Amino acid sequence: MGRRKTIDPDALLDVAEEIVTTRGAAALTIDALARAAGITKGGVQYSFATKQALIDAMIKRWSQSYDAEFARLAGPHPDPVAAVRAHAEATRRSDASANAKAASLMTVLLQTPEHLESTRRWYRERLAGLDATTEEGRRARLAFFATEGVFTLRFFGLMDIGDDEWEEIMGDIAATLG
Repeated sequence: MGRRKTIDPDALLDVAEEIVTTRGAAALTIDALARAAGITKGGVQYSFATKQALIDAMIKRWSQSYDAEFARLAGPHPDPVAAVRAHAEATRRSDASANAKAASLMTVLLQTPEHLESTRRWYRERLAGLDATTEEGRRARLAFFATEGVFTLRFFGLMDIGDDEWEEIMGDIAATLG
Protein backbone atom coordinates (compact mmCIF):
# COMPACT_ATOMS: atom_id res chain seq x y z
CA MET A 1 0.00 0.00 0.00
CA GLY A 2 1.49 3.34 -1.08
CA ARG A 3 1.70 6.44 0.97
CA ARG A 4 -1.04 8.98 0.26
CA LYS A 5 0.09 12.17 -1.36
CA THR A 6 -0.39 15.26 0.71
CA ILE A 7 -2.13 18.11 -1.03
CA ASP A 8 -0.74 21.49 -0.08
CA PRO A 9 -3.61 24.02 0.04
CA ASP A 10 -1.17 26.93 -0.35
CA ALA A 11 0.24 25.37 -3.51
CA LEU A 12 -3.31 25.01 -4.84
CA LEU A 13 -3.96 28.66 -4.03
CA ASP A 14 -0.81 29.60 -5.97
CA VAL A 15 -2.09 27.68 -8.98
CA ALA A 16 -5.58 29.20 -8.62
CA GLU A 17 -4.10 32.71 -8.52
CA GLU A 18 -2.06 31.92 -11.62
CA ILE A 19 -5.20 30.78 -13.46
CA VAL A 20 -7.07 33.97 -12.55
CA THR A 21 -4.06 36.17 -13.35
CA THR A 22 -3.31 34.61 -16.74
CA ARG A 23 -6.72 33.45 -17.97
CA GLY A 24 -9.23 35.51 -16.01
CA ALA A 25 -11.65 34.87 -13.19
CA ALA A 26 -14.12 32.95 -15.36
CA ALA A 27 -11.44 30.32 -16.08
CA LEU A 28 -11.18 29.37 -12.42
CA THR A 29 -13.10 26.17 -11.86
CA ILE A 30 -12.45 23.15 -9.68
CA ASP A 31 -11.76 21.12 -12.86
CA ALA A 32 -9.35 23.72 -14.26
CA LEU A 33 -7.51 23.92 -10.95
CA ALA A 34 -7.23 20.13 -10.76
CA ARG A 35 -5.82 19.94 -14.30
CA ALA A 36 -3.37 22.78 -13.72
CA ALA A 37 -2.22 21.30 -10.39
CA GLY A 38 -1.94 17.78 -11.83
CA ILE A 39 -4.34 16.25 -9.33
CA THR A 40 -7.86 14.93 -9.37
CA LYS A 41 -10.97 17.04 -8.90
CA GLY A 42 -11.52 15.13 -5.65
CA GLY A 43 -8.04 16.17 -4.56
CA VAL A 44 -8.97 19.82 -4.99
CA GLN A 45 -12.26 19.30 -3.21
CA TYR A 46 -10.45 17.67 -0.31
CA SER A 47 -8.85 21.08 0.38
CA PHE A 48 -11.62 23.32 -0.96
CA ALA A 49 -15.03 21.69 -1.07
CA THR A 50 -16.48 24.27 -3.46
CA LYS A 51 -15.36 27.01 -5.78
CA GLN A 52 -16.72 29.48 -3.23
CA ALA A 53 -14.50 27.97 -0.53
CA LEU A 54 -11.54 28.29 -2.89
CA ILE A 55 -12.30 31.94 -3.61
CA ASP A 56 -12.77 32.62 0.10
CA ALA A 57 -9.36 31.08 0.82
CA MET A 58 -7.73 33.15 -1.94
CA ILE A 59 -9.23 36.33 -0.54
CA LYS A 60 -8.30 35.42 3.03
CA ARG A 61 -4.68 34.75 2.08
CA TRP A 62 -4.31 38.00 0.18
CA SER A 63 -6.12 39.95 2.92
CA GLN A 64 -3.86 38.56 5.63
CA SER A 65 -0.77 39.58 3.68
CA TYR A 66 -2.11 43.08 2.99
CA ASP A 67 -3.39 43.52 6.55
CA ALA A 68 -0.01 42.59 8.02
CA GLU A 69 1.78 45.15 5.85
CA PHE A 70 -0.87 47.77 6.55
CA ALA A 71 -0.61 47.21 10.32
CA ARG A 72 3.16 47.40 10.17
CA LEU A 73 3.00 50.74 8.37
CA ALA A 74 0.02 52.22 10.21
CA GLY A 75 0.88 51.12 13.71
CA PRO A 76 -1.71 50.47 16.40
CA HIS A 77 -4.86 52.58 16.29
CA PRO A 78 -3.98 54.87 13.36
CA ASP A 79 -6.00 58.02 12.84
CA PRO A 80 -7.90 58.15 9.51
CA VAL A 81 -5.20 60.11 7.67
CA ALA A 82 -2.47 57.76 8.91
CA ALA A 83 -4.59 54.83 7.70
CA VAL A 84 -4.81 56.33 4.20
CA ARG A 85 -1.06 57.01 4.27
CA ALA A 86 -0.41 53.37 5.26
CA HIS A 87 -2.75 52.09 2.55
CA ALA A 88 -1.02 54.14 -0.14
CA GLU A 89 2.42 53.02 1.06
CA ALA A 90 1.38 49.35 1.31
CA THR A 91 0.07 49.58 -2.26
CA ARG A 92 3.26 51.30 -3.39
CA ARG A 93 5.55 48.73 -1.77
CA SER A 94 3.76 45.59 -2.84
CA ASP A 95 5.43 43.90 -5.72
CA ALA A 96 3.90 43.55 -9.17
CA SER A 97 3.01 39.92 -8.50
CA ALA A 98 1.09 40.78 -5.32
CA ASN A 99 -0.71 43.62 -7.06
CA ALA A 100 -1.61 41.40 -10.01
CA LYS A 101 -3.04 38.88 -7.55
CA ALA A 102 -5.01 41.63 -5.83
CA ALA A 103 -6.43 42.82 -9.16
CA SER A 104 -7.35 39.25 -10.06
CA LEU A 105 -9.06 38.77 -6.73
CA MET A 106 -10.99 41.99 -7.20
CA THR A 107 -12.28 40.58 -10.48
CA VAL A 108 -13.45 37.45 -8.66
CA LEU A 109 -14.93 39.51 -5.82
CA LEU A 110 -17.12 41.50 -8.13
CA GLN A 111 -18.81 38.36 -9.46
CA THR A 112 -20.83 37.59 -6.35
CA PRO A 113 -23.09 39.86 -4.32
CA GLU A 114 -21.66 38.81 -0.94
CA HIS A 115 -18.10 39.54 -2.03
CA LEU A 116 -19.13 42.79 -3.65
CA GLU A 117 -20.71 43.87 -0.36
CA SER A 118 -17.64 42.89 1.65
CA THR A 119 -15.50 44.93 -0.75
CA ARG A 120 -17.80 47.92 -0.39
CA ARG A 121 -17.60 47.57 3.38
CA TRP A 122 -13.79 47.43 3.23
CA TYR A 123 -13.68 50.66 1.23
CA ARG A 124 -16.12 52.38 3.61
CA GLU A 125 -14.00 51.31 6.56
CA ARG A 126 -10.83 52.59 4.91
CA LEU A 127 -12.38 56.05 4.57
CA ALA A 128 -14.24 56.02 7.90
CA GLY A 129 -13.46 58.94 10.11
CA LEU A 130 -11.89 61.15 7.46
CA ASP A 131 -13.03 64.70 8.04
CA ALA A 132 -13.67 66.01 4.53
CA THR A 133 -14.37 69.47 5.95
CA THR A 134 -10.64 69.90 6.58
CA GLU A 135 -7.83 70.36 4.07
CA GLU A 136 -5.99 67.36 5.51
CA GLY A 137 -9.09 65.17 5.25
CA ARG A 138 -9.75 66.22 1.65
CA ARG A 139 -6.12 65.54 0.69
CA ALA A 140 -6.28 62.12 2.33
CA ARG A 141 -9.51 61.25 0.52
CA LEU A 142 -8.00 62.39 -2.78
CA ALA A 143 -4.83 60.37 -2.11
CA PHE A 144 -6.90 57.27 -1.36
CA PHE A 145 -8.88 57.59 -4.58
CA ALA A 146 -5.71 58.34 -6.55
CA THR A 147 -4.05 55.22 -5.11
CA GLU A 148 -6.99 53.05 -6.06
CA GLY A 149 -7.26 54.69 -9.47
CA VAL A 150 -3.64 54.21 -10.49
CA PHE A 151 -3.72 50.66 -9.11
CA THR A 152 -6.79 49.88 -11.21
CA LEU A 153 -5.37 51.48 -14.34
CA ARG A 154 -2.08 49.64 -14.06
CA PHE A 155 -3.11 46.19 -12.94
CA PHE A 156 -6.21 45.82 -15.05
CA GLY A 157 -4.07 46.73 -18.05
CA LEU A 158 -5.99 49.91 -18.82
CA MET A 159 -2.74 51.92 -18.97
CA ASP A 160 0.83 50.88 -19.45
CA ILE A 161 2.48 52.19 -16.29
CA GLY A 162 6.02 50.93 -15.82
CA ASP A 163 7.84 50.55 -12.52
CA ASP A 164 9.57 53.94 -12.70
CA GLU A 165 6.35 55.78 -13.49
CA TRP A 166 4.54 53.80 -10.76
CA GLU A 167 7.13 54.94 -8.21
CA GLU A 168 6.86 58.53 -9.43
CA ILE A 169 3.06 58.56 -9.22
CA MET A 170 2.99 56.87 -5.83
CA GLY A 171 5.59 59.38 -4.61
CA ASP A 172 3.32 62.22 -5.77
CA ILE A 173 0.41 60.65 -3.90
CA ALA A 174 2.51 60.32 -0.74
CA ALA A 175 3.55 63.96 -1.08
CA THR A 176 -0.10 65.08 -1.01
CA LEU A 177 -0.37 63.50 2.44
CA GLY A 178 2.65 65.35 3.80
